[in-house]
Amino acid sequence: MSRPAPFAPLKWTIPKRPLGAHMSIAGGLDLAVERAAAVGATALQVFTKSSNQWAARPFTDGEPERFRDAVRQAGITRVVAHDSYLINLCSPDDALWEKSIAACALELDRCVALGIPWLVTHPGGHMGQGEEFGIRRMAEAMDRVHARVPGREASIALETTAGQGTVIGHRFEQIAAILARVKDTGRPGVCLDTCHVFAAGYDLRTPAGYAETMGRFAGEIGLGRLVAVHVNDSKKGLGSRVDRHEHIGSGHLGLEAFRSLMNDASLAEVALVLETPKGDDGREDVDNLGRLMDLVDGAANGRATPERRPTPKRRPTPKRRAARGRA
Repeated sequence: MSRPAPFAPLKWTIPKRPLGAHMSIAGGLDLAVERAAAVGATALQVFTKSSNQWAARPFTDGEPERFRDAVRQAGITRVVAHDSYLINLCSPDDALWEKSIAACALELDRCVALGIPWLVTHPGGHMGQGEEFGIRRMAEAMDRVHARVPGREASIALETTAGQGTVIGHRFEQIAAILARVKDTGRPGVCLDTCHVFAAGYDLRTPAGYAETMGRFAGEIGLGRLVAVHVNDSKKGLGSRVDRHEHIGSGHLGLEAFRSLMNDASLAEVALVLETPKGDDGREDVDNLGRLMDLVDGAANGRATPERRPTPKRRPTPKRRAARGRA
């Protein structure tokens, strides 16, 4: 894949840290690394397979090795994977639950082959059976997945959710309760999504609100568990319980929330990954990553304002997150 044109890749104006975006694996997993490198990213999220199918295409000969080599050569320091949108590890339907466990284990095994240490997984939906049922069911499913992939080369990172329908994981105490019930307590991590926690009712828009939210995360879950942050603005308001991502600074979160995030020294080694809307060429990723850099205190470009860096135009995204346990 050639470098996207006609724009230049991200110019780093701050000390390099794990900062990047989710990239398409169309054409091969190693091409996702090229796409990340082309926009100047140092962190990357990928699917290990099609996100909307149960089946997984077998790796071609040498594909995992090419992916690992590409990551090293690109200087990407953090890689995470995201699991399929079909998986529901809380489902009360035993057949779907077993199928989800098998699918999650398959993806975790693919992470091992690819050298990806974390598989981001949404807590599922209890489909009307209640929060306590969902927490127990999720923890049991994770134990089953761990039994199938017992090594620690790759582990599950539970993602905070917006709380649509019957999906759990929108409160930090729910994530903590799942982790407390998992037998291998030290193995799982957590991925925080800024859009999701805002939609779930955690206000990040002011420095005080950000500090309170992260303090609650630290108290309930522990910052040591945090392995990735999905950096997304929100198309919907505080407490809306609706998961709709928006470009940085263009949604209800606004720039100040991301200023707090980008200047949080405790997250300097945590992968920060965009899941914002974009087309095929990566231009929006460069714009959004640049806006984040502009927010860092002392950045060469100064602080971002709407006048300094135009807000990326909205681009349509394919329908996602079907079958996530929404009521």
